[in-house]
Amino acid sequence: MRKKELYLVCLTVLPFMVCTGIVYSILSLYMAEVGLSKSQIGLLYTSGAVAGAIGAPFLGGLADRFGRKKVLLFSMCGFAFVFAGYALSRGYIPLLFVQIGEGFSWAALAASTTALVADLSTEETRGKAMGIYNMTWNVGWIAGPSMGGFIAEHMGFTFTFTLCTGITIFGLILAVFLIPAKIPREGQKPLPEGKA
Repeated sequence: MRKKELYLVCLTVLPFMVCTGIVYSILSLYMAEVGLSKSQIGLLYTSGAVAGAIGAPFLGGLADRFGRKKVLLFSMCGFAFVFAGYALSRGYIPLLFVQIGEGFSWAALAASTTALVADLSTEETRGKAMGIYNMTWNVGWIAGPSMGGFIAEHMGFTFTFTLCTGITIFGLILAVFLIPAKIPREGQKPLPEGKA
């Protein structure tokens, strides 16, 4: 297991994971505040899940073809637009498009990071590597919800979503500079040009 590269992946994803903990702890409250019904809120979450399910195989193929890092960067760019979209949207239809974008962004993130973790570990260490990566999610979701409630209560929803947009962009910048463009699979020869 190539721990250094694995920890760099976790470091670049951590700011975003904190943001997801912030956003999803308050998102339904925000949707209710802008006037959506309970049924509409449920349909919005469903639309995001459907978009992710449809996009996942395609985005996984892109990660194989063009490299994990590129798809990861696409995902983080997508989430920056998603969080900005939450800050700007005030109705069902705009939020529907934001949720669809979020679904595709989640699918891209899952495809790229899971493949990255697999590339950075051997068959014998893959479970441990996934555990380290999943710990990053847990840390984000430990820190994020209490922060989200506090910030939204004192600064408002729009400020909270805008803050998460900035933090996600910071994580994107980290990914650009810290994650190697090409990562050969652990225990194998370096990948051909254009693969990662």
